[in-house]
Amino acid sequence: MLTSPYPEGSPIWTDLGTTDLEGANAFYHGVFGWDFLSAGPEAGGYGMFQTDGRTAAGVMPLEPGHGSPSWTLYFATPDADATAAAVRDAGGSVEFGPMDVMDIGRMAAFTDRAGARFAVWQPGRNKGLDIVNEPGSLCWAELYTPDEDAAYAFYSSVFGWEALSMPMPDGSGTYRMVNPAGKGSDAMFGGFVPLGNDPIESGGAPYWLLYFAVTDCDATVAAARKLDGTVRMEPTDIEGVGRFAKLADPYGARFALMRGVERAAA
Repeated sequence: MLTSPYPEGSPIWTDLGTTDLEGANAFYHGVFGWDFLSAGPEAGGYGMFQTDGRTAAGVMPLEPGHGSPSWTLYFATPDADATAAAVRDAGGSVEFGPMDVMDIGRMAAFTDRAGARFAVWQPGRNKGLDIVNEPGSLCWAELYTPDEDAAYAFYSSVFGWEALSMPMPDGSGTYRMVNPAGKGSDAMFGGFVPLGNDPIESGGAPYWLLYFAVTDCDATVAAARKLDGTVRMEPTDIEGVGRFAKLADPYGARFALMRGVERAAA
């Protein structure tokens, strides 16, 4: 699971790029109860989605011609420049940076070998998200990729990730889960899914899908639908794991929901 303080190579931040900041604020407030807090006039419209005063994500307006609305996942690094070099050496591409963000940190954005976009955050004053693994916050991530083995080779080279593959509950194969180097299975934060194995994603481009924790998957889907969100996958149970759904906001940014199975106390 995600933990704070964030170890090297683990998710540390996420933000939404959107073509309609006001509309996105209204949508995510209705879905997760998030409130928008501006980062100030010097931040170019950037702000934070917060729950009970704790930052769950960032959000920024997209300039015309600067990409489609989407969520970006950032991984923790102690040295963004060294990570950029590792990305190049592993066959990925540097989209922009590394660059300082005032005094709050240093960032860079990349694409992996298959074209999936991701970013890194080198903490300064901003040490990462204030809330994870709780309702209305990031709890898991999945990489949809055409070649799972090649993707794991890339990310393990860049971040040193370790992996464990588990049988799928429905017997359809295995699911590879990853964790930061040396942190063990308790620190697993995401999984890899071959694009061709999921009919919802098949034929699409590689990308990282972010999951946000909810207390009621069905009610959250209903709220998103009422606010003109798109339901890409209706709420579905996976035995022993939980209940999931895939959505897109009214502007096309894809994300997912997770209500995990409650474990009995030992």
